[in-house]
Amino acid sequence: MAQDKKKKFKFPSAYTVLLAIMISIAIVTQFVPGVKKAQIADLVMAPVTGMVGVKDLDMDKAVSAAMEAKGVEGALQTINDYDGSYMSVWNNGQLKGAIDVALFVLIIGGFLGVVTKTGALDAGVGGLVKKLKGKELMLIPVLMIIFSLGGTSYGMAEESLAFYALITATMMAAGFDPLVAVATILLGAGTGVLGSTVNPFAVGAAASAAGAAGVTINQGTTIMVGVVLWFVTLAISIAYVLRYAKKVKADKNATILSKHELDLAHDAFGKNTEEVLELNGKRKVVLALFVFSFIVMIAGVIPWGDFGVTIFKNTTSWLNGAPLGTWWFPELTVWFFLMAVIIGVVYRMPEDDIVSSFIAGAADMVGVALVIGVSRGISFMMANSGLDLYILDKASGVLSGVSGMLFANMAYVIYIALSFLIPSTSGLASVSMPIFAPLAQKLNIAPEIVVSAFSAGSGIVNLITPTSGVVMGGLAISKVDYSTWVKFATKLLVMIFIATVIILAAGSMFLGV
Repeated sequence: MAQDKKKKFKFPSAYTVLLAIMISIAIVTQFVPGVKKAQIADLVMAPVTGMVGVKDLDMDKAVSAAMEAKGVEGALQTINDYDGSYMSVWNNGQLKGAIDVALFVLIIGGFLGVVTKTGALDAGVGGLVKKLKGKELMLIPVLMIIFSLGGTSYGMAEESLAFYALITATMMAAGFDPLVAVATILLGAGTGVLGSTVNPFAVGAAASAAGAAGVTINQGTTIMVGVVLWFVTLAISIAYVLRYAKKVKADKNATILSKHELDLAHDAFGKNTEEVLELNGKRKVVLALFVFSFIVMIAGVIPWGDFGVTIFKNTTSWLNGAPLGTWWFPELTVWFFLMAVIIGVVYRMPEDDIVSSFIAGAADMVGVALVIGVSRGISFMMANSGLDLYILDKASGVLSGVSGMLFANMAYVIYIALSFLIPSTSGLASVSMPIFAPLAQKLNIAPEIVVSAFSAGSGIVNLITPTSGVVMGGLAISKVDYSTWVKFATKLLVMIFIATVIILAAGSMFLGV
């Protein structure tokens, strides 16, 4: 008699993972003293709030004032007493949801749809792989270094979503699998953010928040420690990805992706790997415009003013009213929409072809956009209940009375925990630095170590946390399951964790703490 085969456990989808986290947070708020208990309505509305959430500015001012006057306890009391939610879809306030990022992803999909229709990407990728025949592995360190430069300088994160489709197609054509593409982008940009040097959204936000609390941060010191963190973690990551890529290149069966993932990736990115299209004149022009689009994107988001560069201030606002260096997702969305139209016209595509290919490309990104919105809802539930402030208060209490190397590494571990709950680096800096930086100073510990621990802690978590729209969005674009990414990255994260502990301990010694 034939025995029934045991059903293999299948890791749930990104949506199920995120919804499970939301439910868990709602349950936790029922038992934690001082926080506002989440209602069923809060849980039901969380995904929508995550997408189109609006911050109540009056409440924001009230919470900030209470925090300054009475600390976390006062802020929690204000949240409990306030009639309404901190973040909801009904407030008259400031847009804080993920709608801008989600729309950007949809438009990027449309942009790629038009470019793909021209055949320029297939021809360009095919030509590149042909030139690199036998040297395909060089793509990995080169691209990882480039992405890490974006991470350490301006906190490249959501913007990297624009590259996943192209890099995945390139890596598959070069004989690797989609996981190599994800690792190249996510680890490249991520280790740059972990070792932030002048990143305004990490060390900049942290220094600003500490300054508001009366603690001066020496930027030169944070840059020095940041460079060491950046170089060491990037080198470890490059070696790790190369080792896996070599195995996959030599034997396709060495991939840890499932057949289902590989089939999805082949359908999305591998249709033209066997046939190399001709890179004719029109396609070369399209590729040039394609590259130009991303160069302008990067120039648009780098905060040039923070580096003393003012050349763009009065010369580049004619297109959308915002000069290069002040662009964010609304401006980037419009930019890629315009470039999609321009590329279609330059290639002499019929109007209906431009429209249909744009819509088809955007349709491929709908799932990604939804994941980004749902993941943001988790952060909003934390803010609305005050659970994030409660955890922050307890974490600061653990550090009281600790000194030297132990303080640096305990702060690092605490920031890892906090970053799972507050994946936004600038958001975490703004709520934690006014507490941790003065505490370090009070204990005669260099506050720069706190900034480095914050940058490293949030950086390592944002390489794997399911609450990050970048992680879940990038994986969704490249057709890689979250469980597969966890399986691949776990050993690497342990190595990065150990290396960071050593660096922070050494930094504490050199800074005399």
